[in-house]
Parts: sequence; C-alpha cells; structure tokens
Amino acid sequence: MKKLSYLLFLGLAFTACKQEENRDLSEARVVEATPILEEYGFVLNDFEVVRDTIRSGDNFGGIMASHGLSGNKVHEVIQQVKETFNPARLQVGKPYVILKARDSAYTPNYFIYENDRIDYTVVNVADNVAAYKAQKPVTIKKRTVSGVIVSNLSETMQNEGLSVLLSHKLSNIYQWSIDFWKLQKGDKFKMVYYERYINDTIYAGIEHIEGAVFVHQNKPYYAFNYSVDPETGKADFYDENARPLESFFLKAPLNFSRISSRFSGNRFHPVQKTWKAHKGTDYAAPHGTPIWSTANGTVIASGYTAGNGNYVKVKHNETYTTQYLHMSKRNVKVGQRVRQGDVIGYVGSTGLATGPHVCYRFWVRDEQVDPFRQNLPAADPIADHLKEDYFATIGSVKEALESIPFKEI
Repeated sequence: MKKLSYLLFLGLAFTACKQEENRDLSEARVVEATPILEEYGFVLNDFEVVRDTIRSGDNFGGIMASHGLSGNKVHEVIQQVKETFNPARLQVGKPYVILKARDSAYTPNYFIYENDRIDYTVVNVADNVAAYKAQKPVTIKKRTVSGVIVSNLSETMQNEGLSVLLSHKLSNIYQWSIDFWKLQKGDKFKMVYYERYINDTIYAGIEHIEGAVFVHQNKPYYAFNYSVDPETGKADFYDENARPLESFFLKAPLNFSRISSRFSGNRFHPVQKTWKAHKGTDYAAPHGTPIWSTANGTVIASGYTAGNGNYVKVKHNETYTTQYLHMSKRNVKVGQRVRQGDVIGYVGSTGLATGPHVCYRFWVRDEQVDPFRQNLPAADPIADHLKEDYFATIGSVKEALESIPFKEI
C-alpha cells in the first residue's frame, strides 16, 4: 500500500512538472512570436521607425539634418534624385517616415514621403542614393446601393451613410438627362459600383460606377459604363439601347443647387424694382461655387459691367452661345478654348444681384432663348460594330441592378 502511494505521488509530480514545462515553452513561444510588420515594401522590424508630418517651415535638409544626415549628404541626395523627388514641393500636413539602421548612430537609410493616401516616394539616403515612386496595396471591392429621394440627392446619400463623392459622380452621369433641380419625393436610384481600399481596410474613394438606374418622374434612366476606345481606356455612359447619356450641353452650369428665377418675358427685378423681361435662368448657390462651361467652345468675352458684374461669354459654334453673369471671380480669358465642364468662374453677387447666384443666358442664332425649351443635340452614339459587344457587356450589370430591391419612403 505504501509502495502504491509512493508511485502515485511520483506520477502526479511528473505530470505537474511536465505541465509546468509545457506552460514555460508555450510562454516562450508567445514571447518569440514577434509580429512581422511590413509597409512601403520594407520589413519595419529591421529598422528604427520615425513617423511625422510636414510642418510649416520644414524643409528636406532640415528634417534630415535633425536625424543625423550631414549637409554634404543632403546635397548629394537632392542632386541625385531631383528627377524623381523634388524636396521643394513638400506640402504641409503630408506624412513622412524615416527608416534608420539599428546601429549605434541610428543612421538614416530611407526617407518615405506620402504624396497622397495611395502614392508615395521612397528616397534611399544611404550609400546607394536613389529614389522611386510606388503605391500602397489597393483592393477594389464591389458594392451595390439603393436610395429614395425625400428632399435632394445629397441628403439621401448622407442618410444611406454614403460618401458625398458618390452623389457628385451620380449627378455627373445624369447631368445631361435629369434636371436635379426638379427631383421629386419618391424618385429613386440603384447602383453597382466599386470602391478602393488601402491594405484591404482603409477606404480610399470610389473607383468607378459600373451601372445605375435612376427613376425620375416614374421613368427609368439606365446608365452603363463602357469604353469605345480600348487604346485610351476612356469610358462613357450609355443607356440600355446603346444611346449616349452625354449631350452637347450640360443641363446646368454648376453642381445642383436650386433655380431661383427662370427665363421669363416679364419678371419683377429685385434690384431695379420694376417689371421687365428676364432672359436668363438664375441658379442660387453658395459664394465661390465653381461655374462650368456647359459645352466646348471659345471665350469671346470675359469682363465686368455694372449690370452683369463679372461675366464670361462662350461661343460654342455658329448656332449656340452661352453667358454666365455675377461671378465673384473669372477664371478664363478672351480667346481661350474651353471644354464642357471646365471651370470658367465662381459664383458671386457682383453687378445687379441681391445674393450669390449665376445668371445663365443662352443664345440660338443670336436670339436669347430658354435653354429648357430647346431640343439640344446629343453626343455621338456607339458605332454599329461595337453594339453586339456592348449588349453582351452590360447584360450581367443589368441583371445585378434588377436584383437590388428599390427602397421606399
């Protein structure tokens, strides 16, 4: 009996020792398992890492000198890498990283400057001085969304927790076919689009919209992204019948705000206090809002008068001319060629104006007319030899759109 008890004691002691040994080994493994940190194409564990941002008054030489790089070495680096990296263009607020050797002097090896959230420049400041540009790993993720208009597009996007950039992109797609000043409660939309993510987790903006349908006044407007020129990769939007959404003219000369006064043969002038014709369309918008040329053309006037304030006039062809009044600032000169969507000035209240807006005037063969009553020309359609490929391409996108349920108020 005593011998059995002794053997049992030895067994328990051995088991306890073994468990303690296993626990020690497990803890040792936890300590040894240091995570490998990789960024900018480097294993950061191999360096002493310094992170900072460019401050007012900072310059490349001063930054590197403060981290132990000699003046001669700074000069050598600047001369060697000036074709790729210009130290004079460091912008306040931009992040940078310095990777230092793990030696006794913590010698700087690399200076990494973040040009934007995705692009960065690596400058080797060690023995083999060089510089190159690179990008952080970017993942493209497919998204779908549905929304219904209660008051305006921007508010709807915000209510859905979506980026304001998405509302701008959607309005840009439909700017030729939908008047966003006339959206009605109950209008609705669906989209299939792609977003960019840095390192698979950090949101970095919208890649592109693949397809959309916007139901306005109970009429569906389809839009599909398609490239008719594989060499340039330039893509435009077309409807379900391969017709272009783009038109010769934009619906409006600025991003959607509100129409404060329409073209009229008899309107009470708020400044002159008299009834007279108003041969333009007034778009109320915040001071400084960019004003676009509604079509390609040549600037034939850019000046100031007591009534018009700062104004710009653009001749588009022998038939059409447009004019933009009451700008806070003009952005083009006489004789300058402009393209549709180019910023030609900014909203203000110069001249005879009671508040910030742009008065948009429209001529057809030298006669001022209401642009909303004109049958304006469209852009070129898809070539016949591309239509079979177009319909095959948009088939799956349209199916994806149809599978998204519309939201209701």
